[in-house]
Parts: sequence; structure tokens; C-alpha cells
Amino acid sequence: MTQAEQSTAADTPTAVALMTELSELAGPRLLAVNERHGDDHAVNLTTLRAVAKRLKTQHDLARELWATGDSAARLLALLVCRPKAFDRDELDTMIREARTPKVHDWLVNYVVKKSAHADDLRRSWHADSDPLVETAGWALTSDRVAKKPDGLDLPALLDEVEGRMSTAPERLQWAMNTCLAHIGIHHPDLRGRAMQIGQRLEVLKDYPTPPNCTSPYAPEWIAEMVRRQEARG
Repeated sequence: MTQAEQSTAADTPTAVALMTELSELAGPRLLAVNERHGDDHAVNLTTLRAVAKRLKTQHDLARELWATGDSAARLLALLVCRPKAFDRDELDTMIREARTPKVHDWLVNYVVKKSAHADDLRRSWHADSDPLVETAGWALTSDRVAKKPDGLDLPALLDEVEGRMSTAPERLQWAMNTCLAHIGIHHPDLRGRAMQIGQRLEVLKDYPTPPNCTSPYAPEWIAEMVRRQEARG
């Protein structure tokens, strides 16, 4: 090991030291807020990102942080890992371990979407019997609907949404609703049907939406995003 490498290694905090730091950054009020949304981390995400920026990319450290099972540590791991370094089986194991919403969301969006295994996992997870794993499959499908729809059977996706969304568990329901909205927003030939499904099922119709925010109710979401597209010309 060169002198420079020795210096870098000496300056790199261990997972144990980082767990201590995260514990010191945790706040009970934030934990109480997060618990209302199903999360269990108590570190402000802006602060967590600052820690990650200081650490830069450290994949081995990320693996150690993930292995702790602590949500704040896992969020930090997802910020300092090298997404393309995970193999397919690792990602499959990780999604089954990611039970809280924020960890699940960051894993899908910050890591899996950047992986060469993303579409293989999308197909596998979409058909999984675990609702949270299936949720990840729908999230990846929504991304493809918007960005790379070639090869997707969009009418079949609408059939599935129409038949299952109203009785799906909450987080799976949200993911299916997002897919429904993306089909309506990005595919004008299917927009009418997507709107009709949303209107008939009324999923998230009464969801409280802050002023100046777009409702997650699919017909309103679709209409607003199309309006914006047309305004941009």
C-alpha cells in the first residue's frame, strides 16, 4: 500500500464510527414524524447527504453499512455505494430486506435503476408474491413507461391496474397508480382509457393535497401534466 493509500485508509471512518455519528445526529422529533409515514430513521436527510458528500463513493463501506440493518445507515449506504457494482442476486436480496418506504424508494431509484440488471429484476419483481417486492417491480415499470416503453404491453398493464389496484396494499397501490398516471401522461392513444380507469376506481381521489401540488388522483394528475406539456408547446 502506498503512502497516499495508507493516508486515505486512515482517514476513512469505519462503519462502527459512522453508526456512532448517525446516532448523535438522530433526533426524536424527526423520528416521530417519520414513523407516521412508516419510516424509522431519525436523521435529517439533508444532513445525511452532507455526510455522504464527505465520504464520497466507498462501496465496501456501503456494504458494511447496509449489513447493520439500521435504516439511517442503509440510506447512507445507498448514497456512497457504486450502483453498478451490485450483482443481480445482491439487489434481489436487498429489496427483500428494504421494508421501510424511504430505504425501499432510494434503493429502487438511486441504485437499481442504474444497474444493468434493472429490467431483468423489473420482470421478476413485478410477478413476485411479496407486495413490497412487487411494488419495486411496478416502480421500475413506471420508469420504462415514461422513458423506454418499447416492448411493454401497455394495454395489459392497464388491464392489471384495472383489475387489482383498488384492493392492493397501500404501497403497491401507490406504485400501480403511478404507472396508470404515466401511461395516461406519456401515451395519448391510451390516455382516455387511463382516465376512465382512474375515474371508475377513484383510488386516491380524496387524498389531501397541499396547495400548488399535483393531486395523486390519476385523472387529475394526468390532466395537469398534459396541460403543462401543452403549455410548453
